Amino acid sequence: MASSPCSNTNFDSGLEIKTRSVEQTLIPLVSQITTLINHKDKPKKSERTLAAIHRVGQAVGVAVGRFVAVGEAIAAENQELKDEMSQACFEARRAGDAIAQLTDVGSVAPTPSDGRVTVFSDRAAMVKAARLLLSSVTKVLVLADRIVIKQIITSRNKVLVTLDHLEKVSTFQEFVQIFSQFGNEMVEFAHLTGDRQNDLKDEKKKARMAAARAVLEKCTMMLLTASKTCLRHPDCESARINKDAVFHRMRCALEQVIEIVTEARSCGDSKVLPMSIYNGIRDFKVHVECLRANLYSWSPQDMGSQLDVLVERTEDFTDSPYTSHEQRQAILGLCQLARQEAQQLLQCWIEAQSAHAKQPPENMEVAILKTCQGVSDLRRELHKESVSRASDLLKVHGEHLPLRALKAAGAEGNLEAVAEYSRTLTEQKEQLVETCRLLCHVSGTEPLEITCIHAEETFHVIGPQIISAAQTLALHPSSKIAKENLDVFCEAWESQLCDMALLVREINDVFEGKRGDKRPYLSLPRPGKHSTNLKTSKSVKLDAEEQTSMAKLGLELRLLSSDVDTEVEKWDDQEHEIVRQSQSLASMAYNMYLFTRGEGLLKTTLDFFHQAEAINLNNNHLPHGVPKRHFFHLSSVFQLVDEEKSTVFTEMDKLVALCQQLQMGAKAPAQGKTATFQKVDTSIQTTRGILTVVLAMLPNCNKLHRKYKSERSSLEEGTLNGKNGTNGFGVNSLEQHMANLNLLESK
Repeated sequence: MASSPCSNTNFDSGLEIKTRSVEQTLIPLVSQITTLINHKDKPKKSERTLAAIHRVGQAVGVAVGRFVAVGEAIAAENQELKDEMSQACFEARRAGDAIAQLTDVGSVAPTPSDGRVTVFSDRAAMVKAARLLLSSVTKVLVLADRIVIKQIITSRNKVLVTLDHLEKVSTFQEFVQIFSQFGNEMVEFAHLTGDRQNDLKDEKKKARMAAARAVLEKCTMMLLTASKTCLRHPDCESARINKDAVFHRMRCALEQVIEIVTEARSCGDSKVLPMSIYNGIRDFKVHVECLRANLYSWSPQDMGSQLDVLVERTEDFTDSPYTSHEQRQAILGLCQLARQEAQQLLQCWIEAQSAHAKQPPENMEVAILKTCQGVSDLRRELHKESVSRASDLLKVHGEHLPLRALKAAGAEGNLEAVAEYSRTLTEQKEQLVETCRLLCHVSGTEPLEITCIHAEETFHVIGPQIISAAQTLALHPSSKIAKENLDVFCEAWESQLCDMALLVREINDVFEGKRGDKRPYLSLPRPGKHSTNLKTSKSVKLDAEEQTSMAKLGLELRLLSSDVDTEVEKWDDQEHEIVRQSQSLASMAYNMYLFTRGEGLLKTTLDFFHQAEAINLNNNHLPHGVPKRHFFHLSSVFQLVDEEKSTVFTEMDKLVALCQQLQMGAKAPAQGKTATFQKVDTSIQTTRGILTVVLAMLPNCNKLHRKYKSERSSLEEGTLNGKNGTNGFGVNSLEQHMANLNLLESK
C-alpha cells in the first residue's frame, strides 16, 4: 500500500489509512503542526514571527473545535461507535487546547526571563500535543470511514433481500413491483461502491472493485430479461438454468464487494494471484543484478530453482493447441538460451565466491548482462505472442458470426442448428479464455492481472448463458421475451470483447512504458436499463447520413478532450483530484466522439444518453452545497485571497449549471427519430461547453495549486511570515470530507 503522507513525518498515528479522502484531509494538519515544531529557534523573535505563531496556534485550536463538533454529532447518531468516537474527540479537543495555549505568545515579550511557558520554551510539550492531535483526528476520520463501510454493507443487505424475493416471484405483476425496488437499491449501491472504488488507495482492491461492479452492472439487465423469460416459460429447463446462473453471479459479485471494503479473508482474498511470467522475470532480474553489489545476497540453488519455475510457466504458451509450431519453437529456443546464459553466470559466480572476491569480476559482469538480456528476450517474445493472438481473435470475432447464427437458428426453432453453432461459440469461448490467461502472464501490473482474470471469468460464464438463452428461444421461437433475453446476453459478450480490446491496449502501453494514457472510467449502472418501464427509453440507431451530419461536432469534442489531456499532463501532482476528474471527463467525452463515428462502446442513442447522464453523476452527485468544491477538490486553495477564490468559483458555478443542463436534456423524453437526433446534438454541444469551461479552469487551478505548495514549503522550512490562513489545518477540508461521506445531512 502507498505510504500515507503522515508516514514521512515524526507523527505516526498508528492507524493504517486506506482511502485517499482521509489521507488528503490529514495533509493540511500535518503541514501546520510540522510548521510549529520545525520553526527556526532564534534568540530574538520579531513581533511578526510572534504574531504568525499565535495565528497558526489559534487557527488550529478553532479548527479542532469545529472538527470535534462534527465528530460528536456523528457519535450521537451512531451508538455502536459512540464511545470510541467520543474518546477520540475528547483527545483531539485536549490536544488542540494545548497547542493554542503553547502558541499564545501574542501579548508576551520575547524574553526568556519572564518564565512564561511557550512553544519556544517547551518544545517537548508541543511535540506531545501534536502527536496526540494527529492520532486522535486520524482515529475520528477512520471511525467515520467505518460508517461508510456500514452504509455499503447495509445497502448490500437490502439488495440481497430483494434479490431473494425476485428469485421467488411467480407473477409478472409481483415481479414488476419488486424489480422497481431492486433497481433503486442497485443505483444506491452503485453510488456508494463507485465512490469507494475511486477513494481506495490500494490499486489491486480498486481493480477488484471495478470488476465486481462491472458484473453487477451487466447482470442487472440480464436478471431482468432472464427472469421475465422464466416467468413466461416456467416449465423451460434452459430458461431456469439461464436465470439461476445470473442470480448466482450477482450474489458472488455482491460478496466480493463486501470482502473488499471489510478486508475479509474469505473466498475472494484467498485467491492469491499466481506468479505471472512478467513479474517472475522482473524478480529474477532484480536478484541477478543485486549480485553486482553483493556476491552473497543470493544462492546458486535459488537462482536455478527460480529460473526453472519461470520456464515451467511458459508451458501455458507452448502447450497451447492454438500456438503455431514456429512460435512454439521460438519460445523453447529462448528458454534454452536463458538456461545457458544462467549456467554460464553460475560458473562465474562460483569461481568468484571461491576466490573470495568482493566485487564481481569482468567475466561475471558480462554473464549478468547476458542473463538479464536472455530473460528479457523471452519476455518480449511471450508478450508478442499473447498480444498478437488476442488481436487476431478480436479481428476474427469482431463480426460476431456465431452470435448472429445462434439468433437466427433460435428464431427459426432449429434446435440442431443451435447445437451446431453452440459448439462453435464454445470453441471461441475456450480460445478467448486461454488468451486472457496468457495476457495475464504479460500484463505487467497486478491491477491489469486482475482485469485479465475478470475477462477470463466473464467469457467462461457468459458463453454457456448465451447457449441456454438460444436453446430457450429455439423451444419458443415466437417468444419476444426469449428473443430479447438472447439479445441481452449477446450484447454482454460483444461488450466484453470491446473491454478486451482496451485491455490489450493498456497491456501494450505498460510494456512500452506508457503508464496509462487515460484513467479507466467505469460508468454507474445505466438508469434506463434498471427501469421496468422500458417503453419510455427506446434505443435508436442513427444512420450514416445522421452520423455524418454530427461528425463536425464530434470532432470538436475529440479536440477538446485531447486539449484537456494535454493540460492535465502539465500538473506535477498527477494524483490530484482535479487531474483525476478531468481525465475521467475527457475519457467520457472521447466515448461520445466515437459514437459520432459509429465506433466505440456506445452503440445506440440510449447508450449515448446514459453516458451523458454519467458525466453529470460523475461531477455533481453530492449533497447540495458540496458539489462545486468536490468536483475540483480545492482544499488546497482555501487560503487564497477573495479575488482568486471568486474567479475559480465563478467558473465552477458555470460548470455546475452546464452539468445540470446536460442531465435535464439527457432525461428529457424524445419521441421519434428527428427529436432523438436533436437531443443527441444538444447533448454534444452541452458537453462541449463543459469541456471548454474545464479547459479554461485547469491552468488557473494548476497555478494556484503550485502557489499553495510553494507557500506551504516555505512554512515548513520555518519561515513563519504571517501568511497562514485562518482555516487552521483545513477544517473546510474536514467538514467537506464528512459531507462527502453523507454524514452531515442532518446538520
